Amino acid sequence: MAMSEELANIFAQCEATKASDVHLACGEIPRFRMQGQLVPHPAFKRMDAEQVDAIAMELGVETLPIGCPDGTERVRTALLRDGSIDGAITSPSGMRYRFNIYRNCDSTAVALRRLDGEFRSLKELGLPAQLARFCDTPDGLVIVTGPTGSGKSTTLATLIDQINHTRQGHIITLEDPVEFRHASHRCLVNQRQIGRDARTFHGALVEAMRQDPDVILVGEMRDLATVRTALAASETGHLVFTTLHAGDCAGAVERLVALFPAEEQEGVRRQLALVLRGIFAQHLLPALQGGRVAACELLINTTAVANLIATGRTSHIYSAMETGSQIGMVALEQSLADLVVGGRIDEAAAMALTRSPDTLRRRLRLAKGGVNG
Repeated sequence: MAMSEELANIFAQCEATKASDVHLACGEIPRFRMQGQLVPHPAFKRMDAEQVDAIAMELGVETLPIGCPDGTERVRTALLRDGSIDGAITSPSGMRYRFNIYRNCDSTAVALRRLDGEFRSLKELGLPAQLARFCDTPDGLVIVTGPTGSGKSTTLATLIDQINHTRQGHIITLEDPVEFRHASHRCLVNQRQIGRDARTFHGALVEAMRQDPDVILVGEMRDLATVRTALAASETGHLVFTTLHAGDCAGAVERLVALFPAEEQEGVRRQLALVLRGIFAQHLLPALQGGRVAACELLINTTAVANLIATGRTSHIYSAMETGSQIGMVALEQSLADLVVGGRIDEAAAMALTRSPDTLRRRLRLAKGGVNG
């Protein structure tokens, strides 16, 4: 279906101004987020309800199964039922956008997020090189965690792209929506969008097990059934990447275990201790030179860490990361100290994020001493 001139113009202005987000609402001038600030765009006038609704319907059709009849009415029904709709679309220039359509009092509103058009390396993203080790892992579970908007999808896309160029196998991604398009290189890559190509994450994951995958990306583990199947897939020779909403690595372990009934949690801890390969937690902080930079922590599942997980002593994971730098682990406080000493962020931003101000101060003293020396 051809894109409307109005929506194409919004995309063109977003790309020309390098805005990260666009917001559309009834009675408002379209607002573009540039350098973190959300401002009205002078090239547009206030949009009425019909204009916003027309764009919302145009976008919403992208979320329906291919060839679905009565597309607009299906979108309206879904919006009335659920209150919001997620999806992704490609602009005329080839740029990908993620969108959310949502009900706003008696009208419709739209939030658009411009996605990075090119895959970048871990170094370009400012992420630890040790993350690449998970791309060579034959099986198991790798979790990327962090708050909403912390760059989890970008990190996973980078790891999948590296596998795509370095291994020979079958990659299946299950996403809601598909944000980054992967062309097949050394690997065969198939991408399925929940709601359009499959009904649920759990159903798509069960189906994926019959599609001869080597690597499976599960965009988000939202429910118990999906977690069960992901753990089972990790045990049966597949490498599974996924995300969780948790603040740090230890929190991700507890969040996953807590999804299970109390009587199953002891067994799940043992299962997770066996299949987990690592957890990467990331946060985006305002950079002193503009933009944002990633502060992170990386947990590698060693024998000692597996024992902590199996026995429920996850609070000791922080100490394991502090002492595990020689094998590639990254503690959050070390990441923050490196960013402060490197002139990337200020000390106040680091202190606002740290779990342990005393540990961070000690790391800063050691780091500054090394720089001065």
